[in-house]
Amino acid sequence: MICYRCGCTLSEHNFCTNCGADVTLYKRIIYISNRFYNDGLERASVRDLTGAIASLRQSLKFDKNNVEARNLLGLVYFETGEVVAALSEWVISKNLRPKKNIADDYIDMIQTNQNRLDTINQTIKKYNQALTYCNQDSLDLAVIQLKKVLSLNPKFIRAHQLLALLYINSEEWERAKRELTRCLEIDTNNTATLRYLKEVDEMLMPEEGVKNTSKKQKKSDEIVKYQSGNETIIQPVNVKEGKGVTSLLNLGIGLAIGIAIAFFLILPARIQSARANIDEELRKVSEQSDAKTATIDELQQQLGVLEEEKSNLEQDLSAYLGTDGTLRSVDSLMKAAGAYLTNPEEVTVVADYLEEIAADEVEGESDNSEAFENLYNTLLALIGPELAESYYDDGYEAYRQENYADAIPNLEKAFQYDATNGEALYNLANAYYRIGEIEKAKEAYHQIIDLFPGTEKASKSEAFLEEMENEVQD
Repeated sequence: MICYRCGCTLSEHNFCTNCGADVTLYKRIIYISNRFYNDGLERASVRDLTGAIASLRQSLKFDKNNVEARNLLGLVYFETGEVVAALSEWVISKNLRPKKNIADDYIDMIQTNQNRLDTINQTIKKYNQALTYCNQDSLDLAVIQLKKVLSLNPKFIRAHQLLALLYINSEEWERAKRELTRCLEIDTNNTATLRYLKEVDEMLMPEEGVKNTSKKQKKSDEIVKYQSGNETIIQPVNVKEGKGVTSLLNLGIGLAIGIAIAFFLILPARIQSARANIDEELRKVSEQSDAKTATIDELQQQLGVLEEEKSNLEQDLSAYLGTDGTLRSVDSLMKAAGAYLTNPEEVTVVADYLEEIAADEVEGESDNSEAFENLYNTLLALIGPELAESYYDDGYEAYRQENYADAIPNLEKAFQYDATNGEALYNLANAYYRIGEIEKAKEAYHQIIDLFPGTEKASKSEAFLEEMENEVQD
């Protein structure tokens, strides 16, 4: 452990043996940071990636210079498909420890493989397009787009979860469960995944009903019955054998009469009932046919509307994409990071890419994630001071030669990249005044008075403002 004041290696004492600084609280903070790092490492080893991310973020809150925790956090992000977030962590780690840092290998793994870089860009583009389709209620197109995303990056958890939600919305429970199971194979303790899976399991649980298994048993009738005309003849079983012939004759006559009654009375009614049932079935079939015809016409109309929407979406998509099929802002950010890692001294090249991103944001084309903004701000902070100094030197030299047209843009950028450079702002105000841009000059002078009160530049600015007011009154 290194002393935060003098950089000397600390001993077991609660003070630095070199400079005498009290390091009790400092040691405790470092121990807590390392403890969260170890917890994140254990969680990552059992694929509890959500818990690992939470622990590693806590570790970095206590010690932002914990390079091991930052590198591991980048690996966990990469495993969940968040490549931009992983790159931002590795770039910050490389800046904290430029030499002997494994983050170099991770960055080279992505930067040197053009196919992998193109795949990452395509994944981000298609996932954002799927979100756009969802917002436009084009859920079928969103499902198709998410399947393409997962074919490029099968470990993209957010894409799996969104696809599962779309399946849940369309009540395709088995497909939703399959996607959520794949999420759990990647991250075993993802809270959102577990919540969705609980809802799906409740819908897939079979309903339990109670069946009535009681059966009625019929008692065998021990009495012989037969019909004779309109009368029912009941004969006990224990009829004497002597009367058997008469009984059989009467039974035969009764059966014949019963068959005749059934043929002439019951059968016509049955035939009439069967015809009525057939007519009813024909009526239902006719109604179903008419309904299907109307449905076909409605679907054809919907197909025409969908074809028109598809054409409009394709036009919007061609306007949204860059010339090479990638998101312009993400592509510019990747190029800026690559340029800085390849040659940190060429800050103007990195600045050109960052200004392209800033131009997209001004035009309203920016819809970037938090990880994208973190990487952008990190690069801007790294090159800002050196770039501001370069722009100030060029602008001041042009100002001295009274070449105000070249001096103004350079001085503006110098103050843009370093807001503490009062000389750049003061010379910019003077340049505006020299070329007759009075309103811009006044605004710059007022800004000097607000940002640098009590300085000589503020006093001179007040004098210039008073002089301009007098000229207006005259």
